[in-house]
Amino acid sequence: MSIRQATLDDLIYIQNCNLLDLPENYQMKYYLYHALSWPQLSFVAEDENGKIVGYVLAKMEEEPTDVPHGHITSLSVMRTYRRLGIAQKLMTQATSQMATVFGAHYVSLHVRKTNRAAIGLYRDTLKFDVHDIEKKYYADGEDALAMRLNLKETKPVIRGVVEEVNEAVAAH
Repeated sequence: MSIRQATLDDLIYIQNCNLLDLPENYQMKYYLYHALSWPQLSFVAEDENGKIVGYVLAKMEEEPTDVPHGHITSLSVMRTYRRLGIAQKLMTQATSQMATVFGAHYVSLHVRKTNRAAIGLYRDTLKFDVHDIEKKYYADGEDALAMRLNLKETKPVIRGVVEEVNEAVAAH
């Protein structure tokens, strides 16, 4: 399994992964917008045959009244590849790049209130905190937990994890 920066050629596979695994889907122009605006922030996971089995789509928020911060737009790992640490590696790469390339102070994301597996990943493994509850955030009316990770406190930890991931990738 390898993690690498997403390319324009990957967008159709990222969209396919999204359509298969998530209820929130996007048009191709949205993926293209992310890839062209913040090419350093989106990553894919490939299996040993080069098949894309997961992705993280991320961006920097453009709010002039707030400190620089990133946002995880979408994270997905195909069902048969879950519970292998892929989502954690994808998230670590994206958040590390937000901090080092763009000087992000924190990263935000939204997660369905009923998505216990994702909440566990974000809260317990990646150390995100619940910042707010956004009522009826999703198209079907479900509430979202607005979560944040303070990157100013976690940069050394993230850097260490990224180094471990890079060493493991290089060893294969």
